Amino acid sequence: MRGQGVIDSAAGADPGTVRRPRRPRRWPFALAVAALLAGMAAAMVTTAVEQTPTIDEPVYVGTAVVYLQQHSLRYNPEHPPLGKLVIASGAAFAHPRLDPSFTGDQTALGRQVLYASGNDPWRLMLWARLPVIALTLLFGLVVLGFARDLAGPAGGLTALSLYAFSPDVIAHGSLATLDVSAAGFLLTSLWAVWRARHRPLRHLPLAGAALGAAVATKMSALPAVPVLMLLAVLSVRYAHRADGPGPGSGSGSGSGSGPGPRGTARLLARGAGAAAAVALVAVAVVWASYLAVDPRLRWVAPGNTPVVHGLRGAAVDLLPLPEAYRDGMRIQFGFENATYGGFLFGRPYRGALWYYLPAALLVKTPLGMLALWAAGAVAAVRVPRLRPAAPYVLLPTAVLLAAAMTGSRDFGVRYAVFVPVFLAVAAGGAAACRHRWVRVATALLVVSVAVGSLRTYPYYLPYSNEAFGGPSRTHLLLHDSNVDWGQDLGRLADRLRQRYPGEQVWLVYKGSGVPAAYGIRAADPRGVPPARVHGLLVVSDSSAARADDRLAALIRGGRPIDEVGHSITIYRRP
Repeated sequence: MRGQGVIDSAAGADPGTVRRPRRPRRWPFALAVAALLAGMAAAMVTTAVEQTPTIDEPVYVGTAVVYLQQHSLRYNPEHPPLGKLVIASGAAFAHPRLDPSFTGDQTALGRQVLYASGNDPWRLMLWARLPVIALTLLFGLVVLGFARDLAGPAGGLTALSLYAFSPDVIAHGSLATLDVSAAGFLLTSLWAVWRARHRPLRHLPLAGAALGAAVATKMSALPAVPVLMLLAVLSVRYAHRADGPGPGSGSGSGSGSGPGPRGTARLLARGAGAAAAVALVAVAVVWASYLAVDPRLRWVAPGNTPVVHGLRGAAVDLLPLPEAYRDGMRIQFGFENATYGGFLFGRPYRGALWYYLPAALLVKTPLGMLALWAAGAVAAVRVPRLRPAAPYVLLPTAVLLAAAMTGSRDFGVRYAVFVPVFLAVAAGGAAACRHRWVRVATALLVVSVAVGSLRTYPYYLPYSNEAFGGPSRTHLLLHDSNVDWGQDLGRLADRLRQRYPGEQVWLVYKGSGVPAAYGIRAADPRGVPPARVHGLLVVSDSSAARADDRLAALIRGGRPIDEVGHSITIYRRP
């Protein structure tokens, strides 16, 4: 959908003389894009440099090192290898060491690689995070291109601004994890399918490759596969109509009466073939990701792999994917059958709440961004120019969010990080409105998002919007990767050294880091009588959110005197 040039004649000029329209200058647009991506890169690199490993990162980094050195698929089978291969591409520059005789589980592997093999954990983590940061920036160009296709340059800049200032995208795009990578690959696939409406032969293979990359990064991308297949059929149908009816399309062809039964059947067959081709390319990418790790595909199922029965089991058995992938799905289904603890709006609970993700997104999304998401969704449905794009942006978002809401792990909005990625594109549609006041309101909302994002710098993980009190109060509403994922162990070490040298420290830390590796000398207060716990009591806010009676009593007996990174609270006990 490209705007048409306007040809006008100057007032009083010769009617036969036509003034050629000026081509818009491209350098301001390019400068704005470069500035947004540069700012996002600075925020993510700063975050990557300052934060210690989050809970999941050591597992992914340790597995990536095993990929590099041993070409083995035995660790972390519940996630496909592509995202960890991306991490490995950076970790390789740190030249990590690993004892080849190590035989522990994946949690022990992560600690072994980071803290017990002679590697520098700061350097290794930074190199592991840099490729994910680079991918996150590239996906920003996808957001820009997709929204520009729909709503022009103003829509593209609006979408990129929301993406570049999204606290959740910055937070998780700067970690050696898989969530943003999977979401970005899915968006790339959707953009390619959208573009296939005009050139299906060029763009449908690209859509299949990007879809395969998403599925080869996280299995949570699988619910998008049937949606992409449907959209591929829709794009082929549109491309056929745009090219005009062909011969044999029925007696009504050329007169606006439709292609006729034979033409319709031929068109459906062509669409089904295109969808099958997209699926085949995606399957090939998944196989290639496993072969890249181990060309011989040596695989022994873990002894604790659950048996999956019923329709789920039948579906897993029928998938034309490597056995390691299918066993990973069985492990994921086993996780979904377990019961975990959650924390929402100050209330700990057991199990999962179906409304947890929408509620958490409401807390952790800037208010201006929420308004622009709503405006973009309305525009996609109401504005004729944007209406054809609604199934390509809104339908995948709804399907993936509905699937994520059925999960059993209420651990954070990272399970729905595709929402700020996809809806940034939808929000660009607000700029397509011709009313000046709408454009002004859109610009003001974008500025409010930018201000809120800059104010939380560099503490993006615990961000919450102003309506819920900001980052300093997020720990009262949410827990785990929404606020405290173990990322501030290094900052805690600096704080203790600078403000509380020589004091007795008692530590309850929720994370994968090793406190002693950062110079923290502390004991666990839960292992001694409460009367012996004097001095500084340092508690991760995720531990405090779901504290048992013993820890809760220790916290009540102390006075909060400091906080670190909005994720760790320091109490003083007399």
